[in-house]
Amino acid sequence: MKLIIILFIAIFISSYQLKESSLTNTVTIDSTLQVKATSILENKLIELNALSGQAIIMEVQTGHIKAMVGLERKDSANYQPCENFSQAHESSLIHPISILAALEAGKVKLADTVDVGDGIYISKGDTIKDHNWHRGGYDEISIKQGLASSSNIAVYKTMEKAFGDDAQAYFNLLNKVNYGKPDSIAGIANLKPAYFVTPKDSGWSNTAFAWFCIGYNQTITPIQMPTFYNAIANSGKMVQPQLYKDSTTVINPQIASQANIDSLKQALEYVVTDGLGQPTKSDKVQIAGETGTVQLEDGSYIVEFCGYFPANAPHYSIIVSIHKNELPASGGLMAGDVFRQIIDSIIL
Repeated sequence: MKLIIILFIAIFISSYQLKESSLTNTVTIDSTLQVKATSILENKLIELNALSGQAIIMEVQTGHIKAMVGLERKDSANYQPCENFSQAHESSLIHPISILAALEAGKVKLADTVDVGDGIYISKGDTIKDHNWHRGGYDEISIKQGLASSSNIAVYKTMEKAFGDDAQAYFNLLNKVNYGKPDSIAGIANLKPAYFVTPKDSGWSNTAFAWFCIGYNQTITPIQMPTFYNAIANSGKMVQPQLYKDSTTVINPQIASQANIDSLKQALEYVVTDGLGQPTKSDKVQIAGETGTVQLEDGSYIVEFCGYFPANAPHYSIIVSIHKNELPASGGLMAGDVFRQIIDSIIL
């Protein structure tokens, strides 16, 4: 198995060098991290009998991609490397991004309370549920607690308070904070911008806003999501992910106000210390991040965890994304466990 992984690393690096032969700089991939992340992710995919998975590790300051693992199931017990890094899907990892937009609108604070009731909320004829609706929901909680609990209702009610019927104002702020960037990365084929419909588009509906702000009615690739989380870790500066050691490219020097960035950073730490992100806790370092679970149209699930460490002085940002067929499906317990194991393997 170790020989297979090492051969994969060599092929992985060589393939990117061939694709970008005009670039003379060396690749950013750390072969040791690549091997560790590949082994940890593969073991979890086997345990879950998952369809596929990704794990991406990026340096916060430079945007250098230090490991980039893609695996898909070959048969019931074996997984093979795949370059599926441009494959986009829906993602509830947008929860903190929606909350940041609401903070930037200036109409809410993380300490504000929202009543999520019994975990079932009817919005314009559509039913939004929290993961614990069958256990009676969370009742009245703060926005910060709602984020830590991955409450769809808390997020959407926050959007209602911040934007009312002006959904376009929300999308204007998403554009301001560069959600869905970058459009391209040298060495990753066929990468496209995140896709979503706005009120200006013909496909817009009365219920589109409610579903979008909690992760549906859109597609985004796993590499684009940590680009945003990396900007939070980087105190608001969004940098271009890179597979080659070139000068750092800044996408946006400050995606949001420093005060709101700092508030969100505290909330992402709270997700791990007190929320559904607790499976990512490490005895070695403080983690900050968010869990995500969505059900796709075909009935399968995407479970994810995206975050960074150390929380007080971030060095790496990481995303783990796993595609599986059946319940149970938990971003914290499944993807979060891979996240923690990768961190523990880095900090010896």
